[in-house]
Amino acid sequence: MRFSKAVVKCRVPILIVALALMIPSALGMAGTRINYDMLDYLPEDMETVTGQDELLSEFNKGAFSLLILEDMHAKDVSAVKDRIEQVDHVDTVLWYDSLLDISVPMELLPDRLYDAFNAGNATMMAVFFDSSTSSDVTMDAIREIRSIAGSQCFVSGMSALVTDLKDLCEREEPIYVGIAVALACGAMLLLLDSWLAPFVFLASIGMMILLNLGTNYFLGEISYITRALSAVLQLAVTMDYSIFLWNSYNEQRTLHGDRREAMTAAIHSTLASVTGSAITTVAGFIALCFMSFTMGRDLGIVMAKGVLLGVAGCVTVLPSLILAFDKPLQKTRHRALIPNARHLASGIVKAFPLFLVIFALIIPPALYGYNRTNGEVYYDMGQCLPEDMAYVIANGKLGEDFGIASTHMLLVDSALPAKEVRAMTREMEAVDGVQYVLSLESATGPRLPEGFLPESVTDRLDSGKWELLLVNSEYRVASDNVNRQLDQLSAILKEHDPTGMLIGEAPCMKDMIETTDHDFQVVNTVSIIAIFLIIALVEKSFTLPFLLIAVIEAAIFINLGLPHYLGQSLPFIAPICISTIQLGATVDYAILMTTRYKAERIGGADKKEAVHTALASSVPSVLVSGMGLFAATFGVALYSDLDIISSMCMLMARGALISMASVIFILPALLLLCDRLICATTAGMRHIGRGKNSGFIPNQEVYVK
Repeated sequence: MRFSKAVVKCRVPILIVALALMIPSALGMAGTRINYDMLDYLPEDMETVTGQDELLSEFNKGAFSLLILEDMHAKDVSAVKDRIEQVDHVDTVLWYDSLLDISVPMELLPDRLYDAFNAGNATMMAVFFDSSTSSDVTMDAIREIRSIAGSQCFVSGMSALVTDLKDLCEREEPIYVGIAVALACGAMLLLLDSWLAPFVFLASIGMMILLNLGTNYFLGEISYITRALSAVLQLAVTMDYSIFLWNSYNEQRTLHGDRREAMTAAIHSTLASVTGSAITTVAGFIALCFMSFTMGRDLGIVMAKGVLLGVAGCVTVLPSLILAFDKPLQKTRHRALIPNARHLASGIVKAFPLFLVIFALIIPPALYGYNRTNGEVYYDMGQCLPEDMAYVIANGKLGEDFGIASTHMLLVDSALPAKEVRAMTREMEAVDGVQYVLSLESATGPRLPEGFLPESVTDRLDSGKWELLLVNSEYRVASDNVNRQLDQLSAILKEHDPTGMLIGEAPCMKDMIETTDHDFQVVNTVSIIAIFLIIALVEKSFTLPFLLIAVIEAAIFINLGLPHYLGQSLPFIAPICISTIQLGATVDYAILMTTRYKAERIGGADKKEAVHTALASSVPSVLVSGMGLFAATFGVALYSDLDIISSMCMLMARGALISMASVIFILPALLLLCDRLICATTAGMRHIGRGKNSGFIPNQEVYVK
């Protein structure tokens, strides 16, 4: 109670400090770098990652793009190339005039090399940058290249992807937050008993969201997915805490004459409630930190921090705001629109065998769909973008005009004899889907002696330690075909040069597929074990954790199984994150009902009466919480043009509804079915007999909180 009394006594200083913290928080949020490159989160010891570092240190080359220019004369293309070479952080531009003077006919080039850079009315050039794929300076260079070449130029590559991704996110993110706030506020206006309280809640939650985003500055950078989802998720998940405090305060007002005493008691009771609720949610987010693909750690830390700040705001800032606006809050109260749930509870208790049958029938198809969905995810982040984005258009033209869907890079020991490199190149060009391999050796042919190449070209493709080769493939990044192709290319490379490295977007994506497949199992296991232990400690039971997790996991199976039946493909990160988020955020619904059921059974009620009372008292809270999470995420899912954000928000919105329905209809049936086992394996319930279970008529005077 000391803490509660201190909060009430210091309510004005608390508000002053909270408002003052908004200034550094805003500056911290603005100063936090956003990372748009998913490949940056691969483990640092992978060959693809170390190879990329070697490319940057030895060749001063980081990012790589292919440019297509249409309907331009050779002299105009050469002029554009000269201007692109002047762009900051552009290291090398390779085109025909890199090998020969523009006055020399292109036909002097080997046929293979000529065809590689020309197709109909289009010509292609390769651009290397001296900065990393997703660095701010690289994205600035991409924008400048587009402005130099105009509408006749199409830029592909990961840097073009992250540039378009950044522009789209920055355009949409403020709208995400606006939609989430508006719909969450609308849900609270409908479901709560006050017209003003939702706005006070949003003011308190908004301060904590800004504080969370501001403190991300100390992490150095966060991913764009974390930035896009953190505010929406924090609003949705921590809204419950505000509702708990509000309901407790109004209840305490009927017991205490002084509003400050009522708030002191409300803070004390709410702190215990929300701490238990927050622990399971935080455990779910912390489980993401066990991913070796470190974007999970990024999201997990930020969201766990957001939940903890949400709890802190609920018991400090929100009580201060409520006391400051107590008079208008009380004047704008109205009758709650949620109907009394005792009749619904009676029907569910009477028909519980039917819900057990439904549960048993739903699980097999849900589990089948769940397993199929996990195998149908996509990893190519280009699929997240709308079809009218510049990167998507450029990739389409690259495939249509040149038959190139991906480009790999090889780092080969410079000491490897040219004869050996040519032999390796021939073997690689025989691999299915390989268009050609470009190297110093392939740039020469019977019509062009080896020593004829300019020194500027040889220096850029041979560092003295490594020789750089490009492999163009007709297979798309992250496809099964390209992954098989990469296995074959790697085997050929290691046979000729055991120290050689195969790098680029497709090899990195292949590593990401293998990494996240393992991560999915790890995160699921860690989150389930952590939440199992928390429930076991809270409920002091061995059986109840199994039942509660089974109910929510079934809801997750249904949620993640539906995309298979609906013919939808999800971004790879969605199932990993959603399974953990849905478990951590909605298992509270089940804990709330189960805790009341235990109290009723220990208090002497028979099993049907205990379940009825628990259900009737829990439904309003579960509805408000579930609808709040649904409202905060559903609008964003409908609005966003970025598929990874839209998919994750839709899964969260749908998961809230499915978990809510599972707790209301399935959990009571399981409690009734397993009552004897629960009593035998739960501390404080072992003395309870079977009770009078037949012919129960629910008490119509059951108190509903």
